[in-house]
Amino acid sequence: MDVENAIKTAIEYETRVRAVYAEAAEMIADETGKKVITALADEEQNHVNYLKTRLRQWHEQGTLVPERLNTVVPDRKTIGEGVKKLKGHMTVADRDAQLQLLWKALEVEIETSNFYKQMVSQLEAGPQKMFARFLEIEDGHQAIVKAEIDALTGMGVWFDFVEFDLEAN
Repeated sequence: MDVENAIKTAIEYETRVRAVYAEAAEMIADETGKKVITALADEEQNHVNYLKTRLRQWHEQGTLVPERLNTVVPDRKTIGEGVKKLKGHMTVADRDAQLQLLWKALEVEIETSNFYKQMVSQLEAGPQKMFARFLEIEDGHQAIVKAEIDALTGMGVWFDFVEFDLEAN
């Protein structure tokens, strides 16, 4: 895939992810959950805007100079503290509706990350660096969504690690 099509495709992925978060933000009543999802929707919109400027740069200059791409994704400790606030604040109906939205968000985040992985392996240095940064950020988004799913399901899993083990070793 050439750089122009890679950027256009990335815009489509980011737009799709943003739409999922925007839909979720409208449906979530819990204020903490709404803040997290709204922040992710806003970040995805920033990604769309960033990619559009890179596409314009590509058309005008024939080069791609990635500029710094910031993220709202905090470290795992901060994510964990925020997710703990979600526990016990939702009814079962709220929890089920939010879980459906979170699973949908996780699915599109994984698809988007897979696209970025492919671009990192296929493109030249400049575009590769830009897509590698997107991959880092989207992996962080996946961690947030997984942490919220883990908190809501109470399955004893935290960031893909078992929190406790009832088996004696």
